[in-house]
Amino acid sequence: MAPTEEILSPDADGVPTPEQAPKDAPAPEDASAQSARMPRWLPRAMVLALALVACYRLATWAFDQLTGLLLNVLIAFFLALAIEPAVDRMAARGVRRGLATGIVFIGILVAAAGFFTLLGSMLADQIMTMVEDFPKYLDQVVSWMNDTFHTRLSRLEIQDSLLHSDWLQSYVKNSADNVLDVSAQVLGGLFRLLTVTLFAFYFAADGPRLRRALCSVLPPNRQTEVLRAWEIAVAKTGGYIYSRGLMALISGVAHYILLESLGVPYAPALAVWVGLISQFIPTIGTYLAGALPMLIAFTINPWYAIWVLVFVVVYQQFENYLLQPRITSRTVDIHPAVSFGSVIAGTALLGAVGALIAIPATATLQAFLGAYIKRYDVTDDPRMHGRTRRRGASALARMRHALSRRS
Repeated sequence: MAPTEEILSPDADGVPTPEQAPKDAPAPEDASAQSARMPRWLPRAMVLALALVACYRLATWAFDQLTGLLLNVLIAFFLALAIEPAVDRMAARGVRRGLATGIVFIGILVAAAGFFTLLGSMLADQIMTMVEDFPKYLDQVVSWMNDTFHTRLSRLEIQDSLLHSDWLQSYVKNSADNVLDVSAQVLGGLFRLLTVTLFAFYFAADGPRLRRALCSVLPPNRQTEVLRAWEIAVAKTGGYIYSRGLMALISGVAHYILLESLGVPYAPALAVWVGLISQFIPTIGTYLAGALPMLIAFTINPWYAIWVLVFVVVYQQFENYLLQPRITSRTVDIHPAVSFGSVIAGTALLGAVGALIAIPATATLQAFLGAYIKRYDVTDDPRMHGRTRRRGASALARMRHALSRRS
């Protein structure tokens, strides 16, 4: 006998009974299951976010690995901008651009090699002299301390305590252990110098080709702006090198006169050292440059070292307030406060490299922005010229103006 089907009638609220519901309809899902269902866009968004994070990490890792190369390229670019005026002059006279660039680099290399050779020989001779005369200097110091402070020091006891001190032995041991590290640093410095030289040579020799390649991917109006920025960068960088070279020459001549008058040996080499280091190492270059002449002057007479120190400080003030503003106003045209701030910012960002290229980069940016910033005439207000307007004078001027109008 067939089983009987359950037949139910609708209830009072109109809810369908099993006999009214379709037989093949799926069972309703639970509310918790519906809320747990994942949206279709969420997996794709998660994959995209993971891909972006991976790309960011990869780019950060690549940038950290290539920071040294990017700094070398940046130094080479500014070096190429500095020598490009000389290369352009030689190329305008019919010399091939590659040959002209090579001649300029050979001249720079010969000058640098001669300077460091002369400086190295001078330092070697002075170090030997100081080592030989060290007992005499120590006797003078010991006698001065005994006479001034009524002590009973002995040179032999001081030498013995210095030679057998723990810090000297540890320093010698650490120096012997760090020979390989120093050698690796020297080789790394030579490789970096070679890299900068090669990049600078290519940038200077292929300057027009590089500009054409850069402008070929830009519309005509953008090409004009790029070429203008390039010309400004060349002019400002060349002007910076020119002004620094001129101030180095003046500084070297002034210090040569002082050292020669005091009878300090190797006065020409020391003058060149002071001129170059004080001008091409910003902020602290003057004090680094003056330390070597002071040390050598001390070997002749301790009072000579004091005279050199006084002269370095006085000349630095003369250069900062009188000489540098007059020279740089015609070449770089940047305010001394802006120059000092740019050097600090460059040092914080890129270290010594940033300090070296901060001033020409700031001058280039300032000149480039000045071409697009609209300027207006300044009103004839006494406050614009640093003068304060007195009330009595202004009232008298208004009375005169009113009387002249009545007449």
